[in-house]
Order: sequence, then structure tokens, then C-alpha cells
Amino acid sequence: MEREELMPGNSKRQGAVRKSSKGNPTAGSGGRRRRGLEGKGPTPRAEERPNHKAYKMARAADKREQSRPRRKADGASEWVAGRNPVVELLREQVPVKGLYVADGERDDRIREIFRLAAEQHLPIIESGRAELDKLTLGAVHQGVAAKLEPYDYAKPDDLLAIAEELGEPPLVVVLDGVTDPRNLGAVVRSASGFGAHGVVIAERRSAQMTASAWKTSAGAAARLRVARATNLTRTLKAYQEAGLMVVGLAADGDVSLPELELGDGPLVVVVGSEGKGISRLVGETCDQLVSIPMSSGLESLNAGVAAGVALYAIAQSRA
Repeated sequence: MEREELMPGNSKRQGAVRKSSKGNPTAGSGGRRRRGLEGKGPTPRAEERPNHKAYKMARAADKREQSRPRRKADGASEWVAGRNPVVELLREQVPVKGLYVADGERDDRIREIFRLAAEQHLPIIESGRAELDKLTLGAVHQGVAAKLEPYDYAKPDDLLAIAEELGEPPLVVVLDGVTDPRNLGAVVRSASGFGAHGVVIAERRSAQMTASAWKTSAGAAARLRVARATNLTRTLKAYQEAGLMVVGLAADGDVSLPELELGDGPLVVVVGSEGKGISRLVGETCDQLVSIPMSSGLESLNAGVAAGVALYAIAQSRA
């Protein structure tokens, strides 16, 4: 009888015993340590590991960013919070879209707000304090907030059309680098009082017609148009092509304000910031640089005062 060839571990062989796999595994990548030898992928960045200091710092930065008030989008409504600020807005008849008052708030200031709102036919919405906190981005609202209408800016050409309708030589004020809305409001007030047909500001890096500018203008913003320009230099050149002369106020001007002979014609007056004055490109575009003579050692005036002085002198030459 032929002998059956048996292989190791063949259970058919008489007396064969299957051995357990206990003990050391075979050499190589198999055996019980195989999982431990498998790769776990690339090491996560420090910012992605919860126990790492960089992770905690990144999470803290995210929380600060989320709690920070967001910049108001262009054309969006502005919120003014607090009893006194809201009363001042209503007294100056700043365009208000709606008033929000917390439930149960009643004192002399609130009653005055109700009275002014009734006179101006403004809607009053009763709201909870938690909702006011959210609407005003956590400002100290004292239970009162006002939502302002977005300012309706004109175009630079619109100011020339206004002068043409009035049959007057155009007089336009251009602000270069003025970032304080109170200075903008003061310039609007002076421009309205001395016969200018409008004020031009830049779309970026410039004060805008916020509640602060409205209040400083003392109601003049409701009578005088404010236009926005994408590029002041191009706007000034367009005014020059339309026949206007451009003068810039500068401490080292070539002409003293009392000697200015262009005041009675079509004119653009450029006013710069108190610290830097007018920018280089704008200064090179001006037809003349005009200085305001001062007897003291004061080097410069703020934009609101400088514009008022220059516009008064120009108004005198136009009288």
C-alpha cells in the first residue's frame, strides 16, 4: 500500500496534534504585532491637536474674532445705541429708520424720545434687552437704539448739475484723507452755510456720512449733497475738463488766501487732513496751492476750520 505523504500540521495523520499559535509569532510583518506596525498617516499640525498649546491659542483667537463687531457693509444701516445719543439724533432730525426700546423702559429721556418720534412720524418697536444686545453688537444701549437709513450718496457730476440748475458757478469741496466723521460734518455745515453745491469724499480710507457726521453738520447734511468718488485724482481731472479750477489748501501754498483770484469762478476747493495735508498726486493735480495766513506759530488747522475759513473768503469774493 502506498504511503500517503503528510504535510506538517496535516490532521489526517494518525497521532498528529494541531499546535496552538501561542508563543512568538513568525518573523516578518505578520503575527499579533501586525497592527502596531501599520502606519497611522501623517502627523496632524499642532493647530489640529486638541492637547497642543497652538490648538488652544487658535481656538481662543477664533472666539475673539467671532465676538468682535463686524464692519458695517457698504450701504447697510447703522445702529446708534444709548439714550442721550438717540435723543441727539432726533433733535438734529437725522434720518432714522426705526427706534427700538426695551420693554418697560420709561423715564424723562425715553418720554422725550417718544415725543420726538411722534413729531417725526417714526416707528417705535418694543424689544427685549437680549435682542437689543444682538442688534447693537453688544453696545451699551441703555434699553434704546436707533436704526439709521443708509446715506444716499450723490455722484460727483450731480453737484455740477445742481449748480447749473441754480444758475451759479459751481463751488465744490473735495476732502482728501479726512478720516474723522466730525470733521466731515463740520465741512458739510460750512459748505452749506457759504454757498457750496456739494462735498466730495473718497469711497475708501475716508470718513463717511455716519451718525457722528450727521450730528456735527447740525442739519446741514439734509440740505447739501455729499458725493463719493472712486478715485479723487481722476475726479479732479474730470472737474478740470468741465471748466472748473482746482485749488488745494496747503501750509506752503504758492498763493495766500486773500490773494486768491479764482474765487468768483467755477471752483473746486481741496481740503486735506490736519496731519498729512493733501496727498502728493492730488497736490500735483491742483491748479494752485493756497495757504491760510496765521499770525501765531500754529502750523495747521483741522479740516473743518480750514474749510470754513476758505469758504468764507470765497463767499466774500462771490458776493
